[in-house]
Amino acid sequence: VKSLTLGPINPELAARGKTLFQNNCTACHQFDRQLVGPALQGVTKRRTPEWIMNLVLNTQEMLQQDPDARALLKAYQVPMVTAPLKEDEVRAILEYMRQADA
Repeated sequence: VKSLTLGPINPELAARGKTLFQNNCTACHQFDRQLVGPALQGVTKRRTPEWIMNLVLNTQEMLQQDPDARALLKAYQVPMVTAPLKEDEVRAILEYMRQADA
């Protein structure tokens, strides 16, 4: 994902993202506490939408090439699992994360 333009939060997309997040991400991530991976509260304020989308969609490439992703791997010592998600599903999860951070 090279560029992503975000508008106001879309509640319907966020609701779809919540379900996808619960089904694919909660084994390792929560918003309010660290599990296997970092707590996600505020992630949409710390990272760009493109970075978040690419970490989920292109996990291995990001872990090899992105210094921030490598630093997270070093800190948590467990590589993020590549989820079997399509770009539109990851976009919905991003919307849920934006809503949670709002």
